[in-house]
Amino acid sequence: MEKKYKVGELVYDGNIYDGLNTFSSDLPFYSHWLEKRKAGKILELCCGTGRLTIPLAQAGYTITGVDNSLSMLEQARAKADESKVPVKFVESDMRYLDLPETYDIIFIPFNSIHHLYTNQDFYDVLTGVKEHLKEDGYFLFDCFNPDIRYIADSEKEEQVIAEYSTKDGRDVFIKQTMMYENATQINRIKWHYFINGKFDSVQNMDMRLFFPQELDAYLGMYGFEIIHKFGGFPEEIFGDKSGKQIFVCRKK
Repeated sequence: MEKKYKVGELVYDGNIYDGLNTFSSDLPFYSHWLEKRKAGKILELCCGTGRLTIPLAQAGYTITGVDNSLSMLEQARAKADESKVPVKFVESDMRYLDLPETYDIIFIPFNSIHHLYTNQDFYDVLTGVKEHLKEDGYFLFDCFNPDIRYIADSEKEEQVIAEYSTKDGRDVFIKQTMMYENATQINRIKWHYFINGKFDSVQNMDMRLFFPQELDAYLGMYGFEIIHKFGGFPEEIFGDKSGKQIFVCRKK
């Protein structure tokens, strides 16, 4: 029987998401590379609630944000209206990208490729990126560098990963459990939500792990040249202890 992998609906609730994800440590990195095409068109895939999209638009970039979650996009549009910045948001699954324009830079931030559970999913995304990227354009994305030791330790016990309040008045407390599947390279993560002091639900946060040599090979096979591979957003050299894989690519 084919196994189903997914991210739970509550994880993609706009207010729940915004309350959890308040950081901006990746913004300077993407801003730095987008400056190389300051006058061009930018496409952000998996834009979420506009955490990066809106400040980049405020900085003067012509940017389009794509996401598959209506709740996230509603939040993004409201934030863009409040900030009075012109951003085009499109509801679409990035595996089936079909937009009328090509772009100078396409980027996929915040580990979003981990929700591409099969090789075919990843191939479909890379094919869509190639079709929508100008010949001299850049393709950027970031993801985790898998740490098997961390996964093994995390499987042993439940962990508290977040406690915060949302703008719409909910107190959120999240515990995490996980189980890694060796055959599929998918980490079956479950987030146990407690809202306003009461247990609410268990939500899936399944993530496909991509190992370093694997990603390098896929990108080359699917027509991309790796210009840079960094181990963190300050652009340090990728190495054994790097927590991230951050790619700057161009079409071959």
